[in-house]
Amino acid sequence: MGASQTRTEHQYQSLADKTGFSLEQIKNLHQRFQHLSGNEEKISRENLDSIPALANNPIKKQIIEAFFDKRNQHQEEVGFFEEIGFEQFLMVMSHFRPPTLKMTEEEKQAMRKEKLRFLFNMHDTDNDGTITLDEYRKVVEELLSKSGAIDQEAAKAIADAAMLEVASTNVPHMGPDDFYEGITFEHFEQILKGLEMESRMHIRFLGVDTTTMRCGKSTS
Repeated sequence: MGASQTRTEHQYQSLADKTGFSLEQIKNLHQRFQHLSGNEEKISRENLDSIPALANNPIKKQIIEAFFDKRNQHQEEVGFFEEIGFEQFLMVMSHFRPPTLKMTEEEKQAMRKEKLRFLFNMHDTDNDGTITLDEYRKVVEELLSKSGAIDQEAAKAIADAAMLEVASTNVPHMGPDDFYEGITFEHFEQILKGLEMESRMHIRFLGVDTTTMRCGKSTS
């Protein structure tokens, strides 16, 4: 029993070093993971799809896919997993961790870039490094049309107009017949340059409010 507990503590410490979560937070998240998986070692899309709090979320599909996107594992791999284990689950959750008072400005900027990359990946569904009009249109359509306040054609028109505005900002000298390939990550950073989102990007649907997930003891 003692050896097993020590091994678990070593595993948790390794995960803490990789993600920035405290041991207590990792323990709490592991309990959530076990609940979702039914005490299995891995979870599938079906496990996340059954979460009641996600049922009416207009970007439910993108949120779920983000957990299985290899780009969100802080590695250079691309593609998608069929199932993920706890460490992979935790690596995705780490993108929602807010900055801490002890962080240097350089560390805060690095965290912001990771969060922006995570959001970019959610929109860049084909892993080609560009958010195309078609990809952007689908997200906007889902956000607007599923709210019931606007039909799909109107949502499409809004998406097209928004992308055209982005194009004129990023490529101001485009000719009338020029084709805008889409938003690169560098464009994406510029678009969101003035938005303070480091502490706003959090997640509650797992029963864990990540706005409280600061270094040290959890406040939840």
